[in-house]
Amino acid sequence: MLEGELIGALGLLSSESGFFKDEHLEIVQEVANQLVIAIQQARLNEQIRRHSCDLEERVKQRTAQLEAANKELEAFAYSVSHDLRSPLRAIDGFSRIIVEDYADRLDEEGNRLLNVVRDNAQKMDKLITDLLSLSRVSRNEMNLTNIDMSGMAGSVYRELASPEVKDRFNIDIGPMPEGYADPVLMKQVWSNLISNAMKYTLPRDEPFISMGGYREDGKNVYYVKDTGVGFDPKYEHKLFGLFQRLHTEKEFEGTGVGLAILQRIVHRHGGSVWAKGAVNEGATFYFSLPVREVSDNDGK
Repeated sequence: MLEGELIGALGLLSSESGFFKDEHLEIVQEVANQLVIAIQQARLNEQIRRHSCDLEERVKQRTAQLEAANKELEAFAYSVSHDLRSPLRAIDGFSRIIVEDYADRLDEEGNRLLNVVRDNAQKMDKLITDLLSLSRVSRNEMNLTNIDMSGMAGSVYRELASPEVKDRFNIDIGPMPEGYADPVLMKQVWSNLISNAMKYTLPRDEPFISMGGYREDGKNVYYVKDTGVGFDPKYEHKLFGLFQRLHTEKEFEGTGVGLAILQRIVHRHGGSVWAKGAVNEGATFYFSLPVREVSDNDGK
C-alpha cells in the first residue's frame, strides 16, 4: 500500500503445508516495504523531472519575453535619441537666434519668456541624455578588471573640478582596497558621487570632501563624505529612486537620474549602495563591491 493505494501484491507459494514460518513472512514484508519505497521514489523522481521540464519551459518563455522587452527598450531609446532630441534642439536653436538677432524688437518680458523656453529645452535634452545613459548601463557588456580605486577617484575629481572649485575645496583621498569592476562604469560611479558632493557642498564657507574605503564582511566598501547641506534621514529611501529629488531645482539643478544610474551600475557588479546624512550636517554615500576571489591560475 502506498498512501492508501494498492499498487501490487507479493505472495508466497509452496507445495508443502506450513512450509513458511513467521520469519519468512517478516522477510517478505520487509521486501514489500522496500519495493513500496522504491516505487514511491520513482514516482517522486518522475514528478521532479516533469516539474523541471515545466520550469525550464517557463524560464525559456520568460527569457523570450525579457529579450522582447529589451528590444522594445532599445527601439524606444533609439526613438528618444533621434526623434525627440532633434525637435528639442531645434527649439533651443531657433530661440537662441531670436534672442540674439531680435532682442531689440522684443520687450523685457518677451526676452525673458524666450530664455525660459531655451532653459526648459536644454533641461529636457539633459534629462533624455541621462535616461539613455540609464538604459545603456543595463545593456552594455561589462569588462571586469582590477582598478586602483583611490587613483580613479582622484583622477575623476581633477577632471570635474574647475580651478575655482579646487581653490575653495579641501579634499582628502584616503587609501582604498583595489576594486574588480568595469572601469568605464566605475568611473561613472565616482563621477556621479563626486559631482553630487561638490554640488551640495559648494554653498558652504569651508567645503570639505573626503573619500576612502575599507574591506568588511567579504566586500570592499567605498565612500564619499561631504560637509554639504545633507538630507533628512527619513527620506533616505528616496535617494536612489528615479526622478526622486530631496531639494528643489531652484536650490540645486539636476534631473534626479544620477543616483539611479549609480545604483544600477553597482547592482550589476553584485554590490549595494546606501547613504547617511542629516540636514545641514553633510552626507556620506557608500557603495560596496564583492571581493574578487583569486584562483591559483590568476598568478600564472
